[in-house]
Amino acid sequence: MGKEIERKFLVRGDMWRSRAQGTAYRQGYLNSDKERTVRVRTVGGRAFLTIKGPAAGATRPEYEYEIPLADGRAMLDILVEKPIIEKTRYRVPFEGLIWEIDEFFGENAGLIVAEVELASEGQAFSKPDWVGEEVTADPRYFNANLIHHPYCRW
Repeated sequence: MGKEIERKFLVRGDMWRSRAQGTAYRQGYLNSDKERTVRVRTVGGRAFLTIKGPAAGATRPEYEYEIPLADGRAMLDILVEKPIIEKTRYRVPFEGLIWEIDEFFGENAGLIVAEVELASEGQAFSKPDWVGEEVTADPRYFNANLIHHPYCRW
């Protein structure tokens, strides 16, 4: 079984930008139920279908499969719940881990979060200076919830 162990934080300031390269993401949800999400995502010239189960702490089951790009684009245009999540993802290495920073656009403009994937929930790690409040357990920051409750309406 695939699983994801991830911690999520708000981002402070812009100090991280000088070390980051971004990639445009578009994603939407075929199912955004909190017990299981089914997401379609395009990243550059690739597309993925991802199924995630319910979170238990910072861990949740996750299965991801590459699909044809044309299929991913068609699903985003025709099938997914709206609005589509649009963001740029930046990858920033820090003390042996890769931090992924998502800067959101559209109805979620102004929201910037950082995630770090871990090998275990108890794994110790250092936080860069630009990492702020932890929001791992706050459902408002789940991408699947941002389609129903966009950041601009908080």
